[in-house]
Amino acid sequence: MTRIPSESRDLLEKAIYYPMLIKVLEKDLSVFKSSPFKLPNPYIELVEHILNLVHKELYYVKRELKKQGMKVQKTKWDDTFTTYLFIYKGYEEYHSYFNPRLRNYVESLLTDYLFKRFDDQYDRPKGSSKDTS
Repeated sequence: MTRIPSESRDLLEKAIYYPMLIKVLEKDLSVFKSSPFKLPNPYIELVEHILNLVHKELYYVKRELKKQGMKVQKTKWDDTFTTYLFIYKGYEEYHSYFNPRLRNYVESLLTDYLFKRFDDQYDRPKGSSKDTS
């Protein structure tokens, strides 16, 4: 049984997922910069913009973790599972994550960041101030 409330656990998990997402974006950015795209700048700017957003989110997550006295540390990993130590108000808990689950969640986060701009633009209720129709 975990002693960590779900809101705090979600925050601790963000401290796992955001660095992974940053690694993916940085790798993709290097691919975009070295690939022979006809017009590479829009792709590079999009990835850099998302990278900046994720860095800001990670900054806020780390600041909140520190404020609440929480930490997360990777303790063990293999081809199947990665284990993290969650430290919450003096309690230590080990949580193991299935690596494909981590990958899928990071992919989901990337999708959210890529399409967030379009969702905001097209899911706006009729009559809002930025509605162009």
